[in-house]
Amino acid sequence: MNTFTVVLYVSLAITAALAYPNGHEDGGKDEDHQAPGYHYAYGVHDPHTKDHKSQEEHRDHDDVKGSYTIHDPDGTKRIVEYTSGKHTGFQAVVTREGHAQHPAHYGKHGKEGHGGEGGTSYVKTTHWGHGSGR
Repeated sequence: MNTFTVVLYVSLAITAALAYPNGHEDGGKDEDHQAPGYHYAYGVHDPHTKDHKSQEEHRDHDDVKGSYTIHDPDGTKRIVEYTSGKHTGFQAVVTREGHAQHPAHYGKHGKEGHGGEGGTSYVKTTHWGHGSGR
């Protein structure tokens, strides 16, 4: 071997040794170098279908934090804020904004839930309630 080859091999060996302190790759730590993380947000505002909702979520390693809102049929807005962690589990706080509004008059139902003025109810004709002998 000539001197150039020896110097090259020694240089490579020194570089490799310096790249891994204490002789191992991570110094004995169990660290995830590809830790999961993301952030997203979206929303829908459709006046035709009256579909109004939004969601947002952020993840950093094992910790997730997010919220969503939805406009319920009674006119209230439901807001859910949640967190989830490796040691805390899933925790959610649900709040409502606004006052529930219901029609003042529903109409009268006819015999056995059919016909009559106003609305019609088909509750008694479901497959699990009709003719079951209960």
